[in-house]
Amino acid sequence: MGILLGLFKGIEKSTSVLFQFIRMIFPLFWMPIAVMVFGIGDAPIYFLLTIAAVWPIILNTSMGVVSVDRHWLLLSKSLCANALEALTQVIVPAIIAHILTGLRLAVGIIWIVLVPAEMLGVTSGLGYYILDTRDRLDYSELVAVILIIGVIGYGLDTFLRLMHQAWAHHR
Repeated sequence: MGILLGLFKGIEKSTSVLFQFIRMIFPLFWMPIAVMVFGIGDAPIYFLLTIAAVWPIILNTSMGVVSVDRHWLLLSKSLCANALEALTQVIVPAIIAHILTGLRLAVGIIWIVLVPAEMLGVTSGLGYYILDTRDRLDYSELVAVILIIGVIGYGLDTFLRLMHQAWAHHR
């Protein structure tokens, strides 16, 4: 979707208002609708995580496509590259850093949304465990879970940052 939005201004203009409107709604506010549509369990959480993660990836990918040097595309055209070859050989390699940045932002948002989402109608997960330790008044365990959440989140971000650096260094 991000590639399409970056390549075709008409698609970007026709979807911009809707996308920006949906993007501005905090993902947890979709929970009642997600539960009505998907029922109780994991499916609403997957929906919430998707609606939270898709926007940074789409927007960063789109901006990456827009920022591709048009001379590269002109050169590929002069070398008789078709549209698919231009996409796979010029555009995609040029936007990998943008996609990785979008993924890093998306993982951060997902991590912020995941724990509270797990507090709503599931029987496992870190959010559920936080509520369970609170209900049992086991505050030392509660603090440990909070620290584990921070460590896992930091680890995910570090992994994606290293991927981004490896890609930048590789290029």
